[in-house]
Amino acid sequence: MAGDNNTGGGSQVALVTGGYDHTIKLWQAHSGVCLRTMQHPDSQVNALEITPNGQMVAACGYQHIRMYDLASANPDPVMNFEGVTKNVTRVGFQKDGKWMYTGGEDCTAKIWDPRAGRQLQCQGIFQVPAPVNAVVLHPDQTQIMVGDQSGIIHMWDLRTDQNEQLIPEAEASIQDIAIDPEGKLMAAVNNKGNCYVWALDGEPPRPVPKKHIQAHKKYALRCKFSLDSTMLVTTSGDCSAKVWRTSDWTLLRELRHDSQRWVWDAAFSVDSRYLFTGSSDSYARLWDVEKGTLEREYCGHQKPITALAFRDQAA
Repeated sequence: MAGDNNTGGGSQVALVTGGYDHTIKLWQAHSGVCLRTMQHPDSQVNALEITPNGQMVAACGYQHIRMYDLASANPDPVMNFEGVTKNVTRVGFQKDGKWMYTGGEDCTAKIWDPRAGRQLQCQGIFQVPAPVNAVVLHPDQTQIMVGDQSGIIHMWDLRTDQNEQLIPEAEASIQDIAIDPEGKLMAAVNNKGNCYVWALDGEPPRPVPKKHIQAHKKYALRCKFSLDSTMLVTTSGDCSAKVWRTSDWTLLRELRHDSQRWVWDAAFSVDSRYLFTGSSDSYARLWDVEKGTLEREYCGHQKPITALAFRDQAA
């Protein structure tokens, strides 16, 4: 992890965790030291995303989207938007930070302009028939994939405002969607523990079914590709994170720990050698993917860690 010795206040290296104890913590990744605790009152943290410039982190929760300054000692949000109903389940950014996108249990995906001062401005709304669990932006910045609890993946074309639908498995809630950094592969996991993979071909990209993996026996929660596109991690209520090779979709590594309960979130390091996980046992962990060894634990949260985000200097 490049630049580990420069994990102080204003640097670009950040491991951020959040959960049910209404706090967000910033960690020194290589030492396990908690650098700061930020307050996230009235709600658990459903998802975290660090801005492309590494300066801020967005947190979404129940009726809230909040932005925190990672470079200052301010424990409180610097932008706070409360004009949303129900849970906001996902948050992400356009690659240059020009806009932010969210999905939520109000059955919408939304686009926001975070540059409009302290008050976030909603620029676009995409309505779907069921609560939204997953939202991801294609690397070409033109399509947003929206996964809902009825089992539909909606492919929202931002240029035309048209959308197409994909139903990998009837009656199975889409829990998360991931697209690899090259924009060639898309994966989705559902509440039955299944993972579906598509190749994305053409212009605009169209999904072509590639693989169905029975990844977990219980609820799957998250899926993410490594930055070199060679691996996909899936996390689950079965207390494990599993790392799959994208070359042949075989299982490379199953990461478990005696006290680990539901694994809610995961993030690869930039060099794809390490994986961070966050679990219901209130610990975040750093794993060596190649060796399958637990390298570090991040202890400080009082309740389940449900979200984490990592950004390295090389990102």
